[in-house]
Amino acid sequence: MIILGLETSCDDTACAIGKYEKGVFSLLSNVISSQVKLHAQWGGVVPNLAAREHLKNILPVIKESLRQANISPQKIDLITVTHGPGLIPSLLVGVGAAKTLAYLWKKPLLGINHMEGHIYANFIGDKIGVISNFPAYLPCRQTGRTGRQFLISKKIQNSKFPILCLVVSGGHTQLVLIKKHLDYKIIGQTLDDAVGESFDKVARILNLGYTGGPVIAKQAKNFSKKHR
Repeated sequence: MIILGLETSCDDTACAIGKYEKGVFSLLSNVISSQVKLHAQWGGVVPNLAAREHLKNILPVIKESLRQANISPQKIDLITVTHGPGLIPSLLVGVGAAKTLAYLWKKPLLGINHMEGHIYANFIGDKIGVISNFPAYLPCRQTGRTGRQFLISKKIQNSKFPILCLVVSGGHTQLVLIKKHLDYKIIGQTLDDAVGESFDKVARILNLGYTGGPVIAKQAKNFSKKHR
């Protein structure tokens, strides 16, 4: 199985192609177009500006990912795309591109909640198991396949439930309880700004530059060295 994945939830336009064969998942390409320099002057991501850049970048990124993977569209078995959460204008670009490719290439389409991606990234491994008939969130063009597949590592298969996850990303800070695979419940989250947003705002107030996280981390490290 060869999977093409698109990500446009914020300010990165990304396309990755992976291959699952004989119990092993391998990454064939991972192309990312960053907008950090573009948004630096504003001290944060401007949604409509980000969406316009996604429109410019999405096709070149897809073409480059296919080129690096040395894969033709005919060999793609499944198209996946981040369908939320994220910046709505940015998400619309990725979802629109994915639906168009799925229609033109006659491939199934699977929408991914990118917070699930953050959670399951903890279990990435070389050996892969399979959960069959994983539900799709977006309408897709059927191609005669009886079910879809969701790839998971052996570490996930051997996990003991329940699992409590702390998810800290750019726009989210959440405690998520996983009762079983793909069964989530948010049991706590920030009532105001997420940690990532707070770093950017503090960096902007202190004129430290963008993005805030790496800049503040560097400042904290230097302070620690000087005051030991």
